[in-house]
Amino acid sequence: MGIEETVEGLVAYARERGLIEAEDALWTRNTVLDAVGADGAGFARAVAPAPVDAIDGALSDLCAFARASGALAQDESDDAFACRVMGLLMPRPSEVARRFERLRAADPSAATEWFYALSGDAHFVRRAAIARDEKWLAPTRWGDLEITINLSKPEKDPRAIARAGRARRSGYPACALCLENVGYGGRGPQSPQGAHPARQNLRSVPIDAGDETWALQYSPYAYFNEHCIAVAPVHRPMHIDAVTFRRLLALTEALPHYFFGSNADLPIVGGSILSHDHFQGGRHTFPMERAPHGEGVTLAGYPHVEASTVTWPLSVLRLRATDPEELVVAADDVLRVWRGYSDSEVGIVAESEGVPHNTITPIARRVGGAFELDLVLRCNVTSPEAPWGVFHPTEDLHHIKRENIGLIEVMGLAILPGRLKRELAAVERALVGGTDLAADPLCAPHAIWAEGLRGRYGSFEEATVREVVQREVGQVFAQVLECAGVFKWDDSGRAAWERFLAHLA
Repeated sequence: MGIEETVEGLVAYARERGLIEAEDALWTRNTVLDAVGADGAGFARAVAPAPVDAIDGALSDLCAFARASGALAQDESDDAFACRVMGLLMPRPSEVARRFERLRAADPSAATEWFYALSGDAHFVRRAAIARDEKWLAPTRWGDLEITINLSKPEKDPRAIARAGRARRSGYPACALCLENVGYGGRGPQSPQGAHPARQNLRSVPIDAGDETWALQYSPYAYFNEHCIAVAPVHRPMHIDAVTFRRLLALTEALPHYFFGSNADLPIVGGSILSHDHFQGGRHTFPMERAPHGEGVTLAGYPHVEASTVTWPLSVLRLRATDPEELVVAADDVLRVWRGYSDSEVGIVAESEGVPHNTITPIARRVGGAFELDLVLRCNVTSPEAPWGVFHPTEDLHHIKRENIGLIEVMGLAILPGRLKRELAAVERALVGGTDLAADPLCAPHAIWAEGLRGRYGSFEEATVREVVQREVGQVFAQVLECAGVFKWDDSGRAAWERFLAHLA
C-alpha cells in the first residue's frame, strides 16, 4: 500500500469522525503529504482510501515514511509526529469551543460526550493504550474497590513530586497543564528548556468556574469515563480554600452530570502536579461515593447544611445543602479548624516550625437538587520512623504502591504502576510452580507478601491463581487507603475522631 492510500484513509477517517468538513479534504490531504515529505505523485492515478480501523497503525505507517523521507526533525519522536499530524486534522480551538457551548446550553451531557469523542478521535485520549490497562474489582471490607494497572503512566517517587511542586516556573509552557499547551509542538530533551510533550492535537474549551473562566480538557490516559481536567487560566500553585470550594461547586452547576475534585495542596498527600492549580472530574461513580453514611455531625451555625461521616478507610466528612454559598462557608470552617488541629495521641501535627501539615482533598457533585461536598482530611507530617509520611502507605506496601495517594485513589480507584503486569504474572507462575520467589528478580519485591499467600492458601492452580492474586492486591490497596486515613478504625482512632468532631459542634 502506498503512502497516498494511507493519507487518503486518514482524511476519510477525519471526515467520518467530524474532525474536518468535506470542503477541508483536499487542504488536509496536502498538508499531511507535506508533513510526511511526500509529493503526492500517486494521486495522478485513482486512489482509494485505506480503511483506518486503528488510528495508531495509520500514524505509525506515516511516521515510518516521514522518517525515511527526512521529514522528521532528528529529535522528533514518533509520538510527537503523530500529534503533529493529528493537529492538522482538527478544527480550530474557537470552532471546538463554539460547538461545545452550543451543545452544553441544550444538554450538558451531550456536550461532554461529543467533546470526549472528539478528543479520542484526535488521538489525544489514547484509546488503544487505555484498552491495554488491566482493570478489575476487588471485594474488601470497604466494598468493591477498583484496581487498575496503568501501562502508560510512569511510577513517580513522592519526593520527586514534592520537588517539582516547589520548582520555579521555567520554560514555555511553564508546565504540562498550562493553557499554552494547546497546539504546542513540544521539544526534545536536548532543548535548553528541557523536554516537553507535543500537544498539537490538544483542544480545551472555556468553562465557568464562578469567579474565573477555566479550561476544560480530557486526560490523555483516562482512568475512568470522560476523565477530564479543569485548568486554572494562569500558572499558580495548587491551593485549598473557600475559593476552591466555590469553584468546584460552580463547575458542577455548569456540568451537573460530572463530579469535580481537587488534589490536596501539600506534598505527600497531594497529586503529581502541585505547581498548577487544577481539578479533575468526569462521569463516574467511585466506591467512596457509594460508601454508606456514618453518624450525623452537627456543624455549629449551619442548620441548613446536612453533615455526616462516611464509612470509608480515610477520614471523610460529607456535607450537603441546596444553597451552594452556605455549603462553601461551612466547608471553609471545617478546613479552618482542621488546618490548626493537632492530636499527639494519633500522630496528627498541624504544623512544624511554621510549615503546615493539615489540608483537605475536596470532591463536589450534584445529588438531586442539592450540592454535595466530600471533605477528606489529610496530614502530611513525617517522622524518623515514617520518613515517607505518617499517613502514607507503609514500606511493606510499597511493592504494590508507593506513590502519593491522590484524589482518584482517595475515592477508591487504584492507579498501580505498569511494572506490576510483568511482576504479578511472575508471582503467579512461581505460586503455581512452587519455585523460590526471592530468586526471581521480578518476584523478589513481592516475595514476603507472596510467601504469606502460600501460607494462607497452600497450593495454587493455574486456572484460579490470577483471581486470588488480584483479590489480594485489592486487599493491599485497602491497607494503602487505611494508612492514609488520619483517624483509624480502631478504638483509639474512633475516640480521636470524636474529639475532632466536637470542635465543629
